[in-house]
Amino acid sequence: MNGKIVHGGGITAAARLFGGRPQDWLDLSTGINPNPVSLPDIPVSAWHRLPDEHRVDAARAAARRYYRSGGILPLPVPGTQSVIQLLPRLLAPGARVAVVSPTYGEYARAFARAGLALDPISSLDAVNAAHQLVVVVNPNNPDGRLWGADRMVALHDVLRARGGYLVVDEAFGDGNSETSLAPRASVLPNLVIFRSFGKFFGLAGLRLGFVIAQASLLDRFDEWLGPWAVSGPALAIAADLLATDTAPIRARIRKRRQALGAVLADAGLTVAGGTDLFALVADPRAAHIYDHLARHHILIRKFDYAGDWLRFGLTPDEEADRRLAGALADMERP
Repeated sequence: MNGKIVHGGGITAAARLFGGRPQDWLDLSTGINPNPVSLPDIPVSAWHRLPDEHRVDAARAAARRYYRSGGILPLPVPGTQSVIQLLPRLLAPGARVAVVSPTYGEYARAFARAGLALDPISSLDAVNAAHQLVVVVNPNNPDGRLWGADRMVALHDVLRARGGYLVVDEAFGDGNSETSLAPRASVLPNLVIFRSFGKFFGLAGLRLGFVIAQASLLDRFDEWLGPWAVSGPALAIAADLLATDTAPIRARIRKRRQALGAVLADAGLTVAGGTDLFALVADPRAAHIYDHLARHHILIRKFDYAGDWLRFGLTPDEEADRRLAGALADMERP
């Protein structure tokens, strides 16, 4: 698995193929809040100086309160993709890894490129004694499947007993605080949690995430990333926004998710799963729907491993709802 994985967000490539200017497309191919929050004032010093320790500390303290990680100060990283690629370093050569699948493809790619044995598994029940590390995206991308916290803790304890690790990706977990393992991380020494900042706040271009784990693990990730891994402006933004009242953001996301669901239902499409930030549609006409919407300059996400799946990200407003609904209504029925 050394080839490049196609992700959502490829508006430039889509415009090259289907026409139109990238800025005129409606991008529903990602799981990102389509209404980015207002940026706080960023001190000039954050741009001028290398990230000082006090700025890192402020971001970590805000993240601890926001993620409810107790005694753990989450480690800021330049997007969780940066640390996914470091996971193989936790393991000895020849170790065996399980990834609950289908899910975000970069996990399998990182382990395969490191030469580790990889088992895509469909359930936690398929974890066996050979697995030294298990990856669970919770809630899962793209189907939104959720595993309960108690079930995950039990799996961690089994893995820990043989020196293994549990990696839980909570990139879409802002709307599912009850299932987050962050409040329990301080007593789970072989747990690694990844959290995304940009998806919920609508600031994916900031390239910021956090790792939640006990200090011995965080120190290793910190060393592997090297100095000044996260920019001063990103740290300043995180320290501010993670300390704000996020209830209005959550309310708007819920409203947008309901609006998307209504448009899809009116079009006769079946929602098979999803999270607060996207809906997964299962339809045998998926390829036809994808091409039809692309000709209307609306980009959604298709999957090479599931030909009947489509992922729809949130529309930003009522005008976009009408645009999507009109394009779907205009679709020829094969």
